[in-house]
Amino acid sequence: MYSDPPSITPSRPPVWDPQQYLRHAGHRTRPFLDLLGRIPDLPAADGPAPRMADLGCGPGNVTVRLADRWPDARITGFDLSEQMLAQADKDYAGATPGGGRLDFELADAAHWVPAEPYDLIVSNAALQWVPNHPDSFPAWIDGLSPGGTFAFQVPGNFTSPSHAILGEICASPRWRSRLGEHGRRYVHILEPADYLTRLSGLGCETDVWETVYCQLLTGPDPVLDWVKGTALRPVLTALDGDQEAIDALLAEYRDRLREAYPPGPHGTVFPFRRIFAVARKK
Repeated sequence: MYSDPPSITPSRPPVWDPQQYLRHAGHRTRPFLDLLGRIPDLPAADGPAPRMADLGCGPGNVTVRLADRWPDARITGFDLSEQMLAQADKDYAGATPGGGRLDFELADAAHWVPAEPYDLIVSNAALQWVPNHPDSFPAWIDGLSPGGTFAFQVPGNFTSPSHAILGEICASPRWRSRLGEHGRRYVHILEPADYLTRLSGLGCETDVWETVYCQLLTGPDPVLDWVKGTALRPVLTALDGDQEAIDALLAEYRDRLREAYPPGPHGTVFPFRRIFAVARKK
């Protein structure tokens, strides 16, 4: 189960880089497509166009996939990052080819409550950043139309070397005064059985599973390049433009990642565990 959020000095939210995040868009999109494939039919196909929310939509590259399956849907992506929303607005906002509409709004998933009934509330690799997010499940389920679905996936790899090493570096004597627990500040997930218990207890027909993707990354220091788009964002934000410190930390982290993930003849194998849940309101 998740632990209480670590005691850290309050700081501004991470500054996100949409282009860095999208460098591995193929691998990052695959879990969402697997989640999408397990979402059941939504209520009353002959009724109004389905209403959907994507919590933590990022640059919108997976939000738009909802319109592929439900062409006439009215979809709103919510995110706390102005940088991500600007990219999403630029690339995807507006009418969809099937007659639906896609828009994006600034919102914090930690406090978001549905303002209208939704047929689908979905979240892709975002809730790990939200402390105590399971406490929001009752309000989100209440916000679904009868027969609607809440579906999400979160990374489950926070004990893997890529993340454990970052936490160790941030807590080391060299960095602790500046970074403290920033390397572990996002660890707020439950185990699959706990998600199943929570969602079933809210009266939902619930399907929970996990998958380990053995991803083959290429290029120089590909694992470092991967985490620059996600786990490193709070750390880089905390260093606040101190390029000398950033370079020193990245060099230390890079060297340890090279040991943990040595390149092979076809690239660097990067196992990545994901946890999925699909809960249908009866």
